[in-house]
Amino acid sequence: MAKSLLSDSKRMNLPMLILASASPRRTELLRQLGHNFKVIPSDATEIHHDQLTAREACQINAYRKARTVAKKYPDALVLGADTLVCLETELLGKPSSLEAAYEMLEQLQGRTHQVVTAVCLLHLREHRQRTFVDHTDVTFRPLDAVKIRRYLTAVNPLDKAGGYAIQEKGDQLVENINGSYTNVVGLPVEKLRTELDGWASRYGLGMVA
Repeated sequence: MAKSLLSDSKRMNLPMLILASASPRRTELLRQLGHNFKVIPSDATEIHHDQLTAREACQINAYRKARTVAKKYPDALVLGADTLVCLETELLGKPSSLEAAYEMLEQLQGRTHQVVTAVCLLHLREHRQRTFVDHTDVTFRPLDAVKIRRYLTAVNPLDKAGGYAIQEKGDQLVENINGSYTNVVGLPVEKLRTELDGWASRYGLGMVA
C-alpha cells in the first residue's frame, strides 16, 4: 500500500474535509493524499469575465464553490477548485459543444498555453480561509483536422477546460509540459499537500467527523 502523502499526526488535526466538486479526476487526486473526505458538489455558477485574468477568475470561482457548500457545513474544511486554460489573454473554460471543443483545440495546436488552477480551503465556523493558485505551461503538438477529430471521437471534451484531458490520450495532443502534471488534471496535489500540512499546523481545529 502506498504511503499517505499527509502525515498521520497532521491528518488527525484536520476537521472533516469536503471536496466541493463533482469531478472524478479531483476525487482521485485528493484520495492520493490519504485523508478521509466527502464529496459534496457545489452548485455555484462559474464566473468568466473578459476583464478578469485566469488567476482572478479561478480564485473567485474556487471561493464561490467552497462557500456554497461551507454554508451548509460550517464545521467542515471545504475545498473548492477551479481550472481554466489560458491562451495568451483568452480564457478557455469548458466547451458548450463538440464544435466549440474542436475550435479550442484548433486554437491550441502547435502553441504553448497555461493551465491555471485555484484552490480555496474554507472553514466557515472558524472564519479561516486559504486560497492558492498554481499554473503549468503546456505545449501542444501541431494538429490537423483529422487528428483533432480523432481525439474528440475518443474523449468526451465537454466537462474539461480547454476541451481536453491530459490524462485521457493526452499524448496525442501534448508535446511538453513545464510544471505540475496534476495541476493540468485539475488539482495541484503538490501544493495542496503543503497547504493541508500547514493548515493542520497553524489551526489544529481537531476532527469534527
